[in-house]
Amino acid sequence: MKIWAVANQKGGVGKTTTSVSLAGHLARQGRRVLLVDLDPHGSMTVYFGMEPEAPGASVYSLFKSAADGQPLDPTRVVHPTSFDGISLMPASTALATLDRQLGMRDGMGLVLKRAIERIRDDYDYVLIDCPPILGVTMVNALALAEFLIVPVQTEFLALKGLERMLRTLAMVQRSRQQRLEYVILPTMFDRRTRASHDTLRILHDRYDDDVWPDVIPVDTQFREASRLGKPLPWINPSARGSQAYGAFLGWLESHVSEAAPDMETIPPSPSAQVKESR
Repeated sequence: MKIWAVANQKGGVGKTTTSVSLAGHLARQGRRVLLVDLDPHGSMTVYFGMEPEAPGASVYSLFKSAADGQPLDPTRVVHPTSFDGISLMPASTALATLDRQLGMRDGMGLVLKRAIERIRDDYDYVLIDCPPILGVTMVNALALAEFLIVPVQTEFLALKGLERMLRTLAMVQRSRQQRLEYVILPTMFDRRTRASHDTLRILHDRYDDDVWPDVIPVDTQFREASRLGKPLPWINPSARGSQAYGAFLGWLESHVSEAAPDMETIPPSPSAQVKESR
């Protein structure tokens, strides 16, 4: 099983679109994909027709049960979608309270890793859609992930989010005592605008070895796919955006090796990580 996290400490850069599009391509290839929504806003959860405010088992349930000393069977948190090969661990708005309620509890940084380990044989890929802030859930995602995808919208404000994300990554890697490989994915590239070209140039000037050589273009078909609640590769494989994510997936498959980090190597205090970043 391959485990990829999709994260950036700025919203609106294409994290959910990236996760859903990659899942769509993988499922069309016959792969079994588990999507994990860690964002309290629940964009991915809503994408697949579920509500973050609805009662029922969610990712939050895993953390609450672990804090209560009664770890939950992770299969109870996995929900099928209407697409063969794609399952979802939905978010809950209660995730927004997680750091305040449970952040100081021992073992909170390992909850997701331990849950996924129990269902490891059920999936070929796990894709984790992270929140745009550093907290318990992002620490869990970075502890679990074998590879990190950092989508960066090709506009200047997004560069600040990338800088924060890379500082967070460096901090978590010190606790993992193991490098977490990553790639910067330029998204929403509009070839008609100077801002997109200038931002892409800055990305390559500063981080060239870590930047995917191509770009994800602006494509209005992503909005249509979101409106329909379907991965774009399912409804229009020939769309520019579909083809770009297909090329990116091909790059990932050829460049990313499956890692197996130590199950118990994890930042001991997620809340301390948050304080350190401020």
